[in-house]
Amino acid sequence: MPIFFSPEEYLNLEANSPMRHEYRSGLVYAMAGGSDVHDLISLALVSLLRSRLKGQGCFVHSGNVKVGRNHDFFYYPDVFVTCDPRDRDNRYIKCYPSLIAEVLSPSTERFDRGAKFEDYQQLETLKTYLLIAQDQMQVEVRQKNSFGIWETEQFGPVDRFQIVGWNLEIAVLDLYEDVQFLGI
Repeated sequence: MPIFFSPEEYLNLEANSPMRHEYRSGLVYAMAGGSDVHDLISLALVSLLRSRLKGQGCFVHSGNVKVGRNHDFFYYPDVFVTCDPRDRDNRYIKCYPSLIAEVLSPSTERFDRGAKFEDYQQLETLKTYLLIAQDQMQVEVRQKNSFGIWETEQFGPVDRFQIVGWNLEIAVLDLYEDVQFLGI
């Protein structure tokens, strides 16, 4: 039988734990370790975003800072960007990201595409959600259009994609620099 935690109990547990955990509706999940490919892709995206958003008042975070909403959930996205001044008030939890990226792992892909995305859609400032494969050069870009509708596009090795709201274009190939596909 699952044990339910209040948001406060979770945050206290997390503040004192050597392992990272995610929280969703009272349940706490330990996070698994990632592969070197996962790490290379995440770092490439962090590097690209940091260099291109420099001086715009935006902050790029890796998988060490939580994104949360109204104590309903707390996740550690692989990469996210927040430009909202309200996110400067808390060093550990950000609530107003504009972009979130998850590098897909076999154990998390279904959750990242489904329930986690449903939760992320509740974030008022989120405009872009990237799902980046680690077993092939493929990026799924989900972006909210001006009518508030989420649209999805797939991009492969020779493609480039735009990020809504920024004059920012990313080549898929740049996300996979130094990655060797040997199997997962």
